[in-house]
Amino acid sequence: MRSSGVVTAARVTHDSGSVDDLAAASPDSQAAGVEKLLSVSGIEEAYVLSTCNRVECYVVAPDSSVGRVALEAFFHSTDDDALVVTDHDESLRHLLRVASGLESVVLGEDQIIGQVRTAYEDARSVGGIGDMLEAAVTKAIHVGERARTETEINEGVVSLGSAATRLARAEVEVKGATALVVGAGEMGRLAARSLADADVDELLVANRTVSHAEHLVTDLEVDADTVPLEALPMVTSRAEVIVAATGSEEPVLGPSHFAADGGSDQSTADDTEQVVVDLGQPRDVSPEADSLSSVVVYDLDDLETITEETREQRADAAREVEQMIDFEFELLCDQYKRARADEVIAAMYGSAERIKQRELQTALSRLEGDGFSDDQRDVVESMADALVNQLLAPPTKSLREAAAEDDWSTINTALQLFDPDLDEPFYPSADEGTQSNLQLQLPDDD
Repeated sequence: MRSSGVVTAARVTHDSGSVDDLAAASPDSQAAGVEKLLSVSGIEEAYVLSTCNRVECYVVAPDSSVGRVALEAFFHSTDDDALVVTDHDESLRHLLRVASGLESVVLGEDQIIGQVRTAYEDARSVGGIGDMLEAAVTKAIHVGERARTETEINEGVVSLGSAATRLARAEVEVKGATALVVGAGEMGRLAARSLADADVDELLVANRTVSHAEHLVTDLEVDADTVPLEALPMVTSRAEVIVAATGSEEPVLGPSHFAADGGSDQSTADDTEQVVVDLGQPRDVSPEADSLSSVVVYDLDDLETITEETREQRADAAREVEQMIDFEFELLCDQYKRARADEVIAAMYGSAERIKQRELQTALSRLEGDGFSDDQRDVVESMADALVNQLLAPPTKSLREAAAEDDWSTINTALQLFDPDLDEPFYPSADEGTQSNLQLQLPDDD
């Protein structure tokens, strides 16, 4: 049996790179990203979280150097300045922060915890989740849930969709306006709900699959209609506020959609501004559209003004969540230590069991010739089991205590006693780092 586990992670986020950097880093899908990482020799587990403002990859490998090689290959097209690579402890702590909303554009937003769950299911579906990432991701989800139920981290503006509405309000009168949402996914739904709550007069939802858009507008208390994407040239000029949030690989809106001759007989006057908030990643709105005098285009990078206000309002709650993360991180480290200690203890018991069985068979074979009964045989076997359990109880307790105190030298010595031929250490080398960054290699079973 062999067990190993060092987590290494790499990411491109709204903090480290631009919208274009995020687009360059994004995999075809989260599951495809996990499969790509698992195809690298030495990668035992993998998890990929890809959203509109982050692409994060976590891998488990025998040591951090193997993980770094795999991650650098995965992000080979990403600008080095936009890529952040972290080792074991920092990677685990960061994942807890992500699920808690502390790393989101909108501090404490709710959408990210659902995205973490979806990424977990995607990784599981292709064999990316093993014991180590199972503990890490489920812990992150637990912390995210605690943060939202036990603190006020998600009070007020809770999504990029609502932040987009706040941003539009700075330029035009949203109340009584006509608004257009392009895309009927989760982000589009949040944007549509936020615009409806802002009392727009009319809401249009454009989507490639019209039935999805129709399902979205049924829950909105506003005069709403749906159109296919092909009809965008005919409806964009009607809207004072446009929020684009599709999964398209190419822009779905360009200068021709906003110009006076954009295909509609209801043209927007040159002195009337349209506010366009592009939440797409990659971009849904061609950058050239921002050159039109009647159009103001905002993208994810422009949401910082709104999100900074939210960050200030939630500062106290964020400090509570930080303390929660510190506590839960220590529990996660302890969980890993117990699991590693239990692996070592299992190896110790396995070795003792093999010795017991060998000696028991030798003794029973000698006694069977003297009319040895089945009842007597059971007594001898029970005595052998009791001896092993009693002899190993004290070292079991000591090994668990040693793991809790990071005393891997003691664990290694104990294993050497049960396997004198062992020539590899069972505790992390000095350059492997801190308390939870452990790498155990148990002896192969005979």
